[in-house]
Amino acid sequence: MKVAIVFYSSTGNTEAMAMAVKEGCESSGAEVQVVAIEDFTPEVAVGYDAIAFGCPSKGAEVLEEEIFEPMFVQVLPSLSTKKVALFGSYGWGDGEWMRNWEDQTRAGGVQQLLEPVIANEMPDDDALKACHDLGVSLAS
Repeated sequence: MKVAIVFYSSTGNTEAMAMAVKEGCESSGAEVQVVAIEDFTPEVAVGYDAIAFGCPSKGAEVLEEEIFEPMFVQVLPSLSTKKVALFGSYGWGDGEWMRNWEDQTRAGGVQQLLEPVIANEMPDDDALKACHDLGVSLAS
């Protein structure tokens, strides 16, 4: 199983979550690569069996709009046959950005969308364990 982890993190919270997802994938024997957002294209996505996307809530509970969202919109049509996981952190609101992101992902044709993991601010031990478990599920 070949897994890509693609994430945006401005404070380190989503990066901590990404590393827990990576550890979970690796513990299941997957070949895991962290791919920079600017390098992740539909052509690159084709080379992976599963992909974990991480992005915190920004602004009025939306995905990061300058780098992450344009990449995600571009690759979404190439994800229909992939196992996909979403994760991220937020500092206000109630996680609406994640519900909207899930809806966007399903509407884009993703059939194998795992239950996402969100954390308020810095992920605590429970959130990091949930991210690790997400990685195990993604790599299975």
